[in-house]
Amino acid sequence: MPLPPAPSRRAALLSPDAYDVVAKPGRATAQPAATEAPELSAPRTPARKTTAGRTTLQAVPAPVASVTPLPAGEPAAAPSRAKAPATPASPRSTAKKTASRAATAAPAAAPASRTTKRARPSGPTKLFVLDTNVLLHDPTSLFRFEEHDIFLPMIVLEELDGHKKGMTEVARNGRQTSRTLDALAGVQGADIAHGLKLDSTGQRAAGGHLFFQTAPLDYSLPTSLPQGKADNQILGVVEALRKLHAPREVVLVSKDINMRVKARALGLAAEDYQNDKTLEDGDLLYSGVLALPPDFWVKSGKNVESWQSGVHTYYRIGGPIVPQLMINQFVYFEAPGEPSLFARVSEIREKTAVLQTLKDYGSAKHAVWGVTTRNREQNYAMNLLMDPEIDFVTLTGTAGTGKTLLALAAGLTQVLDDRRYTEIIMTRATVSVGEDIGFLPGTEEEKMGPWMGALDDNLEFLAKGDGGNAGEWGRAATNELIRSRIKIKSMNFMRGRTFLNKYVIIDEAQNLTPKQMKTLITRAGPGTKIICMGNLAQIDTPYLTEGSSGLTYAVDRFKGWPHSGHITLARGERSRLADFASEVL
Repeated sequence: MPLPPAPSRRAALLSPDAYDVVAKPGRATAQPAATEAPELSAPRTPARKTTAGRTTLQAVPAPVASVTPLPAGEPAAAPSRAKAPATPASPRSTAKKTASRAATAAPAAAPASRTTKRARPSGPTKLFVLDTNVLLHDPTSLFRFEEHDIFLPMIVLEELDGHKKGMTEVARNGRQTSRTLDALAGVQGADIAHGLKLDSTGQRAAGGHLFFQTAPLDYSLPTSLPQGKADNQILGVVEALRKLHAPREVVLVSKDINMRVKARALGLAAEDYQNDKTLEDGDLLYSGVLALPPDFWVKSGKNVESWQSGVHTYYRIGGPIVPQLMINQFVYFEAPGEPSLFARVSEIREKTAVLQTLKDYGSAKHAVWGVTTRNREQNYAMNLLMDPEIDFVTLTGTAGTGKTLLALAAGLTQVLDDRRYTEIIMTRATVSVGEDIGFLPGTEEEKMGPWMGALDDNLEFLAKGDGGNAGEWGRAATNELIRSRIKIKSMNFMRGRTFLNKYVIIDEAQNLTPKQMKTLITRAGPGTKIICMGNLAQIDTPYLTEGSSGLTYAVDRFKGWPHSGHITLARGERSRLADFASEVL
């Protein structure tokens, strides 16, 4: 039987020259594998830096020892174009180019382009000068700068020493930073003069060095800046380092806006500490709701599977909308002349998703402790609050959207009627809007009383709605019963506690840091449900923004978890006056 024509066509594609066809077999028989491997692996390291090593490796692996003494660059590529042994490089290039172009231009041009792409990130590392507020805000910030170096002025160490006393969060962070610095300096073989390796204590993500100011630095600042102020001394250190390490980039990192403004006014590079920010823009926060496209039924209606289980109807859908969905995300479809759909994503499997219809808490027969939902988002929130399979719920929205009222109504129903939880525990961040009024008298619960005005207002509404027909005595008894099942706790005493079968409400959660949020959520024991509520537009904690708030951190980290849900309440329902004020003021 004659041979198939495939080998002849393949040889014609590889090279018009007969030498290229026999080059590979000849090279394989001339050298055994034991001698070829060292020659291929030896020039691999310099090949990243020089063009000569990469071109020689591609052209002729066998005589590489005779080419390596040549200087890097074009002189090493010239012999490969002139001599005959360079032609075996053409079979590698013919997959994308013709054989004639590969033999002339590809060996020199391709390695050069790859070298220029890799040379960009291999420049000098930056030197970041940290302000004291960065270390007090995040004690682990020393290990967040990857391969770059860190410099700490002496005045920063002095300010750290002044903030280490006390039981506040700032004092704890200051002590943690001091312990971290002591651990880095105590590593065997550490040399402060040449910099401490940041990865010496096991932090592999940090590849740079930590430098301390061990000698006075010569700098000159404008006479209008007081020389004894700590901020100005740090600016002077940045100015001196910029002149000392030029052309290396020296950057000041500070959480103080005025500090960064003064640095830029002096021509110094300054940045905010970005590692603690979950999102750059608050508008990118996960809302928990997705509107289905107008052509949803047209594209997915033919392949939809539906079935009913209990009071819920389920739809299995597919198509391009599935990759955009998350577990417990709410979807809706509203269009004139088309059937409406309000559902929650209950399951996602590869290219299909299952939608579960919702319970309508807007009708009077499904009222929760006398409360009915007034808009679409409130109904979504109530479905999450009343679901026993959801352990963690986050609610965001502007003032008057009903966050506290919905959470309390759902909690009272599940504590007093369903007996699903034993009691309601409510806490909040005690950050005042204006000036502090001083110490408050009484017990822990009495001290928290002035902070719980929102609780009292909502309880008055709920007690009136439940015992409205029972007269004054009935309302008083209802109010007493409600308050007996609600405990008000301070966040200062939460560490170490474990809540069993509790319904925990964390109000004003936008004022919490990510660390405080983690401390509170990890208090949950078996059978406990936690609800975090807040308005990201009303942050009163210094150095916290919408992107770095603990509430934003929790929403972003918990999205997609099967036992959590989030809803952004969009429309205010407090009163027409409050709604108009929130829009125009």
